[in-house]
Amino acid sequence: MKITKWFDRKFDQDLSNVHWPKLLERLSTTSANLESKLSIISNERLNKNTDGAWSIKEHIGHLADLEPLWQGRLKDILVGNEYLRPTDLNNTITTEANHNKNNLTELLTNFYDLRLNTLAMLAKLQPNDFHKSALHPRLLTPMQPVNLFIFVAEHDDHHLAHITNLLTK
Repeated sequence: MKITKWFDRKFDQDLSNVHWPKLLERLSTTSANLESKLSIISNERLNKNTDGAWSIKEHIGHLADLEPLWQGRLKDILVGNEYLRPTDLNNTITTEANHNKNNLTELLTNFYDLRLNTLAMLAKLQPNDFHKSALHPRLLTPMQPVNLFIFVAEHDDHHLAHITNLLTK
C-alpha cells in the first residue's frame, strides 16, 4: 500500500481538547511501538536503504531529530508568537546525522528520552494555554497545542508506517 507523502497531507484543525487525554496516550506509546516492532530485527535490515529512501534507523533518528522542533513550537504557542518556528524541509539534520552508525538501543533511548521531555512539558500546560495558538509556517493555519500534537502524532504514525513497509519488503 502506498503511503501519502508527508507534505501532501492535510490536517483537520477543528479539534477540541476532549482529544487531549487520548493524544497524550498516543504520544507516549510511540517508543514502545518502535521497540516492539524492531526488537528482533537484524542490524543489516535496520540499516538497509531501499530506492534511496531512509533506512529504519534513519526513520527512528528522524523522529528524535524533530522532537526539539515540537518542543520549540509548543514554546512558540505559549509565548504568543505569531508563527511557529519553521523546519528545514530538506531534513538536513537527519540526512547528515548518519543514524545508521548508532545501534538500535541508542536510537530508541534517545527518542524515548526526548519524548519524555516533551510529555513533561505537556503535563505542565494550564487551562488557558489550550486556547493559545500560532500559525503553522507551511500550512498557514492556526495551531493550538492540541492541533500541534495531533500533527506530531500523525508524523509519528507516518514514520511507523514507513518502518512497517520496510519490514515487509
